[in-house]
Amino acid sequence: MSFIRNTLPSPVLGSLSADVNLPADAEDTISSVSWSPVANHLAAASWDGKVRVYDVNTNSGAARGAAGLVAEGPVFDCDWAKDGSMVVAGGVDRKLHFLHLATGQQATLGPHDAPIRGVRFVEVPGANAPIVVSGSWDKTIKLWDLRQQGPLATIACRERVYSMDAKARLLVVATAERFIHLFDLQNPTSIAKTVESPLKHQTKAVATFPDGKGWAIASIEGRCGINAVDDAEASKINFTFRCHREQPDSRQISKVWSVNDIRFHPVNQAVFSTAGSDGTFHFWDRVAHSKLRGYPSAGSAITSTAFSADGRFFAYAVGYDWSMGCVGNTPQIQTRLMLHPVSMEDATPKKK
Repeated sequence: MSFIRNTLPSPVLGSLSADVNLPADAEDTISSVSWSPVANHLAAASWDGKVRVYDVNTNSGAARGAAGLVAEGPVFDCDWAKDGSMVVAGGVDRKLHFLHLATGQQATLGPHDAPIRGVRFVEVPGANAPIVVSGSWDKTIKLWDLRQQGPLATIACRERVYSMDAKARLLVVATAERFIHLFDLQNPTSIAKTVESPLKHQTKAVATFPDGKGWAIASIEGRCGINAVDDAEASKINFTFRCHREQPDSRQISKVWSVNDIRFHPVNQAVFSTAGSDGTFHFWDRVAHSKLRGYPSAGSAITSTAFSADGRFFAYAVGYDWSMGCVGNTPQIQTRLMLHPVSMEDATPKKK
């Protein structure tokens, strides 16, 4: 099932005038941003091999560096522990890197046999310690207990891991060749279900519903999909839609942009965001199948996004995502970390 609701009269285009340029100092593209669940601390992982943690004053938009870690190569993903005490990151050097925020101490676990593409702290029922899941291009995911050097378990995937996310009891792992693995975290050492992406082209990002009852997927074809975990709910929840596409020109040719990230609002759980290579981000109502608010281009591709824990702020990284190849990587493209105040129009679901 698909819808093209955004071809109807769209909401008024929002303004970026209130967005704040955080004083980030990344020397290369920011690959992942993540907010602490308990504080206004924002972690940003970069291709320059560093993860920087900023203490953000959400009243003024000012930010100061609070901590950081250094890996041995580009960092692809980062995530926070549920209590906000530490950050985990993974990337090209195949290791998990941990930063304890209060002490500044760093530790490593691993390695995988190939670069790590995704990392998440997960809540496993009955576990007596924080558990981390890492997904790699070595076609495995690993579960880690921070108290031991080796993994608790290694699970083979159908292909290289491209994206992953976890909320509540659901872990979603997207791989090459459009496979999606679903895990019930009550039994995290085995794949509960493997499905094929409802989209026709390469997966860029997945996001889990905040309640763990479904998941969203974004691809390079300017299209996204919303999916239920329970097959019995599929007819009510599942749909795909087109986004991040330009109107046809005089030759009836439309530019189609990659959707680089998709995220759910943590409070208004029917609301989600998309961001793409066209430099724009949009807010959508999952239940009403409609766009709530769109924003003009930030000037370059948006590479990663994240809502703050209370949903009041939306962080987005602007930089080069290599969607145009080497020729598109010009000195004019600057790496920036932006803070967008989430308005009522952005995040209020439509009334039924």
